[in-house]
Amino acid sequence: MKTIAVIGSNMVDLISYTERMPKEGETLEAPSFKMGCGGKGANQAVAAAKLGADVVMVTKVGDDMFADNTIRNFQSYGINTQYVSKEPQTSSGVAPIFVSPTSQNSILIIKGANEFLKPADIDKAERTLVECSLIVLQLEVPLETVYAAIEFGNKHNIPVLLNPAPAVPELDIEYACRCDFFVPNETELEILVNKPVETVEQIKEAAMILLNKGLNNIIVTMGEKGAIWLSKDGKDVFIEPTQVNAMDTSGAGDAFIGCFSHYFMQTHDVQLSLEKASLFAAFSVTEKGTQFSYPSIEQFEEFETKHTK
Repeated sequence: MKTIAVIGSNMVDLISYTERMPKEGETLEAPSFKMGCGGKGANQAVAAAKLGADVVMVTKVGDDMFADNTIRNFQSYGINTQYVSKEPQTSSGVAPIFVSPTSQNSILIIKGANEFLKPADIDKAERTLVECSLIVLQLEVPLETVYAAIEFGNKHNIPVLLNPAPAVPELDIEYACRCDFFVPNETELEILVNKPVETVEQIKEAAMILLNKGLNNIIVTMGEKGAIWLSKDGKDVFIEPTQVNAMDTSGAGDAFIGCFSHYFMQTHDVQLSLEKASLFAAFSVTEKGTQFSYPSIEQFEEFETKHTK
């Protein structure tokens, strides 16, 4: 089986469902709270694994009460945790998430141990990573580590997918151009190009700015507006959204990337993989939370049948 390597972050999600955000100095009661395992890297790994992908995770946890639970969570989905290591005297990453009545979320991240994932950790995992068929990256770990992972993929002819999230203006576009897929959402795209992204046409114009700098493929996820795929060889594809009753959009972008990675490894058909990913992300927003909102392969196939008649 082809293996996906996710090199990146893990977080403990602390999810508050709010009626409104408190003003400065104000205390409000919120309707409900949920805690779960998250982080962009971990979410993407779990989404792929739930669909049956063979996944290895390279990440750092702290030495606190959350660490062992995070490792057990990976293992419960069959993810290889050989390269999930503990950083002494450091907290695990945590992500307080605030979900509004309209199902939109605001997120704070405290990187914790994720800050200590270094290029040396990629070197330690080399024996396993060289056998992988895709490397998936995000930006919740140091940029030097992301760049080292891209260099590793290029050296060993392994395709690389970079999700520039959370977006940082100092991202070196030359490294992004060395990736096979660059997958921002519209907000991240706006930060990277400093252009408006209110409409699909504006999003496409902003994406073209990056594509013209040398990207191979840019895929922009647009939530309820669907997704677009532009490539250096002229692809211009719009992926229709799936209409659902959204309950919580937390982790939907990660669901999209995890699903896309799995099906791309199986088929090498980008458009088919994007269509699957759009459906998978739509399913994820119909439940609360991140990883526990992702469907199993059986649930997804049932949902797919219902929504593609």
